Amino acid sequence: MSVWGPLAGRFESAQPQRKMLALDGGGIRGVLTLEILAEIERKLAARLGAGDSFRLCDYFDYIGGTSTGAIIAASLARGMSSAEVLQIYRDHGRDLFDKAALLDRLKFMYKSEPIAAMLQEKFGAGTTLEPQHLKTLLLVVTQNVSTDSPWPISSNPLAKYNDMARSDCNLKIPLWQLVRASTAAPVYFPPEVLQWDASNPAKSFVFTDGGTTPYNCPAFLMYRMATQAPYRLNWASGEDRLLIVSVGTGAAAKAGPQATDAHRNLFSNLANLPGGLMDAMQVEQDTNCRTVGRCTYGAELDREIGDLIPRDGAGEKIPLSKNLGRQFIYARYNAELSRAGLDALGIKDIKPENVQKLDSVDSIEELSRVGKAVAKSVSLEHFGSFV
Repeated sequence: MSVWGPLAGRFESAQPQRKMLALDGGGIRGVLTLEILAEIERKLAARLGAGDSFRLCDYFDYIGGTSTGAIIAASLARGMSSAEVLQIYRDHGRDLFDKAALLDRLKFMYKSEPIAAMLQEKFGAGTTLEPQHLKTLLLVVTQNVSTDSPWPISSNPLAKYNDMARSDCNLKIPLWQLVRASTAAPVYFPPEVLQWDASNPAKSFVFTDGGTTPYNCPAFLMYRMATQAPYRLNWASGEDRLLIVSVGTGAAAKAGPQATDAHRNLFSNLANLPGGLMDAMQVEQDTNCRTVGRCTYGAELDREIGDLIPRDGAGEKIPLSKNLGRQFIYARYNAELSRAGLDALGIKDIKPENVQKLDSVDSIEELSRVGKAVAKSVSLEHFGSFV
């Protein structure tokens, strides 16, 4: 029997094209992501004539996510629609970030129990990464603090540590617990302990939020894991062979102290350090994708390099019909959550501070509006020949 189980028809043999979806971390700002995904799902269903039964897992061969992106990725890979996942955030968003008692904040700032209970309810306590439990390939990014290293865990049954003959096989880990590990943000939630081998205590590890790894935006990581020989998928690369769509949770960089008051904001800078690092790592991975891949859509990265969308000498975008020899087609959808960014989206009544925090549970509707505004930029023309 094939190691791919019910997915054998889709993955056992080489295909002319493969498509991947990468989802950033960012707490409750995942609502923003889901509004963008809903528009992608709607447009693909219409173009493909698939009707209401269409799901993103039908189109994307590999869906990966970090932290809140892991919740969304796992839900989509299980066969949920974007609307169904968005409803989870609306129904459980406040519970997932329920404030703990004051004394408990000495350990962590928020309770972990609601998210564990919700994940078990939605995914099933016995659901694992084995092929029979998923509709497409899945990647969940975690941080193993026991080994002090990022642990991206995929459902690829060909991968070295996914061999079912191993006592410590990754595929045997409960899906809900793996996603819980990816969302265990330091300070907000206590870490998650996963036991890889029930007969070997040394195979138990402590995990925290995947957003603390360099892969808060997992797009470039997914490219490597899909194409490089050690991961054993060996998908072909090329502008006509591989598509990566990357969706963010909003960029929320904050201004620091000026030269004239370098010490005044020192404490606030330290408090904002985790978010700042996440934003910096997201930009780095995004830049990698635009450098190695061919970007068809994405906001300006900075004032020096711009958006890295290939243009001719006259500044016009080079049509996709001209193959430039890049490794994949790449589209990046995200929101700039600054005052200028929200104004550019035509949302001048939303205060940036209301939607920038990872726990902005009182601003779910505002995040939804931001996501819908960004979703207006979604075009299947950005996907090139993959539709």
